[in-house]
Amino acid sequence: MVRRFLNLIGKEIRGLHEAAYLLGFFALLSQILALLRDRLFAHSFGAGPTLDIYYAAFRIPDFIFVSVASLVSFSVIIPFLVQELDVSKDRARQFLSQVFSAFSLSILAVSVVAFFLVPFLIPILYPGFAGTEAAAELTVLIRILLVQPIVLGISGFLASITQVYQRFVAYAASPILYNLGIIIGVLFLYPSLGIPGLGYGVVLGALLHLALQLGVSWKNNLVPRFLPRFSKKEVLRVVRISLPRALTLSAHQLALIFLVGLASLFGVGSVAIFSLAFNLQSVPLTIVGMSYAVAAFPTLSRLFARGESDTFCSQMITAARHILFWSIPATVLFIVLRAHIVRVILGSGEFGWIETRLTAAGLALFAVSLAAQGLVLLLVRGYYAAGRTKVPLIINTLSSGVIIASAFGLSWLFDTAPLWRYFIESLLRVEGIEGVKVLMLPLAYSLGVIVNVIALWVLFERDFKSLWRSVERMVFQVFSAAVVMGFVTHTALRALDEFFDVQTLPGVFGQGFVAGVIGIVVGVALLLVLENNEIKEIWHAVHRKVWRVPRVGMEEHGEL
Repeated sequence: MVRRFLNLIGKEIRGLHEAAYLLGFFALLSQILALLRDRLFAHSFGAGPTLDIYYAAFRIPDFIFVSVASLVSFSVIIPFLVQELDVSKDRARQFLSQVFSAFSLSILAVSVVAFFLVPFLIPILYPGFAGTEAAAELTVLIRILLVQPIVLGISGFLASITQVYQRFVAYAASPILYNLGIIIGVLFLYPSLGIPGLGYGVVLGALLHLALQLGVSWKNNLVPRFLPRFSKKEVLRVVRISLPRALTLSAHQLALIFLVGLASLFGVGSVAIFSLAFNLQSVPLTIVGMSYAVAAFPTLSRLFARGESDTFCSQMITAARHILFWSIPATVLFIVLRAHIVRVILGSGEFGWIETRLTAAGLALFAVSLAAQGLVLLLVRGYYAAGRTKVPLIINTLSSGVIIASAFGLSWLFDTAPLWRYFIESLLRVEGIEGVKVLMLPLAYSLGVIVNVIALWVLFERDFKSLWRSVERMVFQVFSAAVVMGFVTHTALRALDEFFDVQTLPGVFGQGFVAGVIGIVVGVALLLVLENNEIKEIWHAVHRKVWRVPRVGMEEHGEL
């Protein structure tokens, strides 16, 4: 049994669609656990002080993770590792050990400094918590969570080995173990340890995440060693490429820190509502956008390194088409079924009806940018694969500025312009309840992401090849089908009111599920009538993988 498990996680996966679907499948499992995690949080704590503290506590460790660990993450290391492996495995092992040694010392030093600075940072970053009892609990939790960026940073470093060898099962299964550790913290550690127990659960999940990546590295005989003395020249070679990427991600994290800090001023529960809505919209983003971006990156790196620019662009186009194909309908379904999604996943225990309505409205505003978020993940990795990291840095910094400025502007407009407030409340059906101002934050986030993808898209077409001409027809087909799907789903919801008791969880789930299935069936039928190519590609990829159809030739843009 153990050997079968090791063989499974060490299995090589080739082909863009097969890898993306496998990543998507495991991402779905991980997101199911993540949704269970959030349901436990919502049920146990509601949108209240405890959940506000919990979600706010992640922002500083996450910032450290993306600003330091991203210097040596798989997105950066893979192109270097591919080059070293082409020479010899010994060269690759030496390269990994050099970079690993410098990274370990750096992230440990930053985390230690942050440990002592936390009490001084809280009043600046989270003014809503300053001078309250929550500040002390937040300090303790942040200090525990500072272990997370160290462990996940090492795991992300080792993930470069996992992806170079295309061991996508191990890479995709790690988040499942991470969420499992958090759930253990909620169920078993919190009752005895209180809020610190939630932090220890996160640390446990991070250790489990690392264990799986370490297993693949061990199997491929590429476990890096800590070297007391390492080559600064070798490390600087990586940092020169990765520093713009680290700054890119840091700008995005700073924007999120700002949004959470602003939410802390909007009243108790605002941080929780914003964070829960963000987590819900991350489900389709992780399953679709992240899966395709991650699956494509190793191949993109190889293609560009070999000078195969036409195939590189073809791979980008293929991934972009499928991200749009899945994301556009997901956006429509999330907007139409937002209340049902939130009620089914979060609506129990301490999570009341007002919190449900606000979270559902926030989910709809986040969902507007789902396709944009997925494309940003892909386009950024395309530039990274080409070794051009300055473009994402400039664009992401710009979009982060748009997010922050929009959050300020929209919040001010909400307070000073009754017409704008009435429009938002009426559009999202949140009239007559307190806390609606928090919805300006997801709206600001979506505006910033849309600016990001437009800029990246235009520059990619200038620097490489036109994407729009290759996806224009597909976007028209999918958008048309999605609009019809949304209309049919909304109509079905109203028609099914007589058949389901929407005062109960089974009734809410049943009504939303049946209406969604009806809408999806109509949308798929319309795509078939329009002779959509993506439907055919998806069928062939799944059919070949599941029923083992003999392969006549390589997949288009495919296997290397």
